[in-house]
Amino acid sequence: MYIFDRKINYYETDKMGVVHHSNYIRFFEEARCEFLEDASLPYDMLEEKGIMSPVLGFSCKYKQHVTFGDYIEIHTWIKEFSGVRFTVCYELYNKKTGALCVTGESNHCFTDSNLKPLNMKKHHNDIYDKFLKLVEQNKNKQVSKV
Repeated sequence: MYIFDRKINYYETDKMGVVHHSNYIRFFEEARCEFLEDASLPYDMLEEKGIMSPVLGFSCKYKQHVTFGDYIEIHTWIKEFSGVRFTVCYELYNKKTGALCVTGESNHCFTDSNLKPLNMKKHHNDIYDKFLKLVEQNKNKQVSKV
């Protein structure tokens, strides 16, 4: 699991001072990019190798709001990985209160630069192994929490 910290900016809020719902997807994307970079899988390196990773779907559940000036912590991990598709999970916490505020998942696939599906195990075994390791690390953390 990767932890991404960030402060809420004024321009990300609505008239009520609450973060606009659309911004959570942006926050999760920031966390995902940092997570992959930390795992030596930055998007620019993948794209240099001709690997694209489009978003297939996204879900988000709002439990509590955050407001201007709040500091948030986003826990990010790979939940599923098949070699062609993967799912990233997110939990957004208010750092001051510790409250879980938002959860989400994004679904992705790997394609070549022509957007044709790409199997990492067949074409980029090194990347496949790194993703598999991320999934295994998360499984070990879940087991140790029980």
